[in-house]
Amino acid sequence: MAVEITEVRIKLMDDPQERLQAFCSITFDSCFVIRDLKIIEGAKGSFVAMPSRKLTDHCPQCNTKNHLRALFCNQCGAKLQEDRACKDDDGRAKLYADIAHPINSRCREMIQTCVLEAFSEEMVRANQPDYICRYDDYGEDAFAALAEDAEATPPQRAQPQPETPSQSESAVESAETSRVRRIESGSQLPGSPHQTPATSPSTAKASMTQSASSNQNETFGDGIL
Repeated sequence: MAVEITEVRIKLMDDPQERLQAFCSITFDSCFVIRDLKIIEGAKGSFVAMPSRKLTDHCPQCNTKNHLRALFCNQCGAKLQEDRACKDDDGRAKLYADIAHPINSRCREMIQTCVLEAFSEEMVRANQPDYICRYDDYGEDAFAALAEDAEATPPQRAQPQPETPSQSESAVESAETSRVRRIESGSQLPGSPHQTPATSPSTAKASMTQSASSNQNETFGDGIL
């Protein structure tokens, strides 16, 4: 029994520069729906990609699942072997597996032809002022409602964070700081037991003046017995 595609819904992407042009869903015989097909712009024109999931493997140390592109385990941090994904007939790594897909070229051509025709019609309708997208995304593009306490508090602008030095700069700065020694003034240092305590210049000058005045008052030969 042959099946027919009875409905195609398209969700156009906002950025025309991206290779992903649209998402779509197809309905078979008005009773079975497949969602999240992708319309992608390729080197030879647009094509339809089936819904898929990322392929994973297990870490040999902790048994955690990791994507085939992961270089380290997400759980234990063990380094994983690179380029461990299987290759297809063209030598490209197989990183994704289709969840639903046609098993013969005739079915694939039917799906792709029908989807691309609907995509062209949707792009024409999107230029109309009363355009409404029919693709059901279950509210994924909607904005969540704020809680009552969040509505009462106005949002605060994030303050710019001061730049932090890199680890190497911090190490150099720490090494330089450890070599710095505080030098106290001479008047605050304790005197050596074998040296006379240091005196300030003003004290020394006053002492020399007093000594000179006392020498002038004394006569030659005073104190000689």
